[in-house]
Amino acid sequence: MNTQSDLDRINRVAWNSRDAARVFAAGKTFSDAGEETAFQWLAPRCAATPLLDIGIGTGRTIALMLAISNDYTGVDYTPKLLDMARSRYPGRDLRHMDARDMSELPSNHYGLAAFSWNGIDCVDYDGRVKILEEMYRVVRPGGYVLFSSHNRGGPGYRENIWQLLPQFTFNPLRLGWRSLRAMRRFQLGTLNYVRNVKLNRDYGGYSVKTAAAHNFGIVIVYTTLPEQRRQLAQVGLQCDAVFGSCDGRRIADDVEDSDAWWFHFIAHKPLAAYRFGQESGHASPRTST
Repeated sequence: MNTQSDLDRINRVAWNSRDAARVFAAGKTFSDAGEETAFQWLAPRCAATPLLDIGIGTGRTIALMLAISNDYTGVDYTPKLLDMARSRYPGRDLRHMDARDMSELPSNHYGLAAFSWNGIDCVDYDGRVKILEEMYRVVRPGGYVLFSSHNRGGPGYRENIWQLLPQFTFNPLRLGWRSLRAMRRFQLGTLNYVRNVKLNRDYGGYSVKTAAAHNFGIVIVYTTLPEQRRQLAQVGLQCDAVFGSCDGRRIADDVEDSDAWWFHFIAHKPLAAYRFGQESGHASPRTST
């Protein structure tokens, strides 16, 4: 079984669904307190620099990025969602592109490359490394990367199909309405869960599991703090800060467990990468995987 192609096939179907268009088009600014805190941390450090926004969907993050700098490029691999973003922000540099191959974009250029809403979790491990390597490549020495990722120790990892059942209430009219509304969701969610659960795997520092979002219509990576920090170091990035999604508080560097739903990781490309590139004749010291 080709796990990567299966993940892509399943998740791309979800991103093209009516549910995804509805969720991503909702009038939301920051996804959570952690994202807001991460943007506040980055704003003075990345002001007026070129920004790369990965996985823009229908364009939720465009205004957030433009508040930092007007030098903006946005990319997404789902044409349907990208078209919605283009209609909302005509004239902006919005491109159809897969984050695993951003060779169209220059190296050592951006002050910040951000991948929001846990988009990096929707590919397999090798794809995840490729995305981080590409983010490393395109940011300038001293530049930053920001991405969010689901926490294997958080409540999202323990979600199951029974939560799709209607919440009980003593009000018969309200219970009836909830039951009718839940009927379709439970049927669809059960079908998706049974179809996708075969991809559930545990790999020590991270796991792949069908997620409750989009009626259990996606399969994603759930990471741990030690594994993600190790992975960042593997591709040459230095982790600066991690913020929990729920309360936006910074998670200390020596903490290895958290009950946050997901994490917001901020890391930077060392200035030494520029010196290394000059001395060796290479654009960047990307490590092999």
